[in-house]
This record gives sequence, structure tokens and C-alpha cells, in this order.
Amino acid sequence: MHILTVAVLCSLILSTHTAFPAVMNDPKDEKAVMATLETMAQATIKKDVATLDKIYHPDLTYSHSSAMLQNKADVLKAIVGPSVTESMTFHETGIRIYGNVALVRGRNELRNGTPGSLHDNHLNILWVLLKGPGPHGWQIVARQTTRLPEKK
Repeated sequence: MHILTVAVLCSLILSTHTAFPAVMNDPKDEKAVMATLETMAQATIKKDVATLDKIYHPDLTYSHSSAMLQNKADVLKAIVGPSVTESMTFHETGIRIYGNVALVRGRNELRNGTPGSLHDNHLNILWVLLKGPGPHGWQIVARQTTRLPEKK
């Protein structure tokens, strides 16, 4: 009976541990992280390079679903190019904050391309942000994207 009780208690502890994050996020930091991503989305749509320069960390690693890899200079150069972003929205977003590092995972719906040839992209994106001098106290230091199957 004692072994059964210990087994049940261990199961409860383990299930509780996986159900809740190890550290509770500060709601102010969560709001600031999402504000950074929303500002980035709007600046991308408006081709606002000055704002993006503040939001993107100098050591940015930007990985596309096509396996293309860009640094900060590449991303900012592409923003002023002929391609356009019509919309960018975030869904099913989860945020984990570990000190000065935030991991944001979620679906991203993106409509972009060249004028007259826009495409809807359904993406799963992992964003990595560092607390720093960005307009909301956070900067994007990395992005990893995986293309999701087309909606049917």
C-alpha cells in the first residue's frame, strides 16, 4: 500500500510540473514582448526600416521556411526592396520568459510577395527576444520558421 501511495504522489507531482511552467511570466514582460512583435509586424507592413532597426538585435538570425538565412542587414535591405507584406497576424501564441530571454511560439498568418503576386503563408514561428534597448524593452534576436500545410 505504501508503494502505491508513493507512486500516486509521484504521478501527481510530475503531472502538475508539466502542466505549469517552471517560472510564472511577469505579465508586464509578456505584454512588452507581444508589443514588440506587433510593432515589428506593423513596421514590416509600412516598410518602416527605422523602427525595425530598433526592434531587431544587431546579432539577428532570421531563418525562413525555405531554409534561407538572413542577418539584420539582409532583413533590413529586403524590407526596402520590391516585395511587400500586406498583413501579419499572430495566433495560438505561447510565451516563456527566462530572465532576459523570451521564447514566443505560435502560428503566424502572413500575406506577402510582390505587387500583383501576393501569397498567403501559414507559418509556425519560434521567436527569440532579448530584453534590451528596443522600443518596448525587448529586441528580436532570432526567428525560426516552419511552413504549415495549406488550409483546406
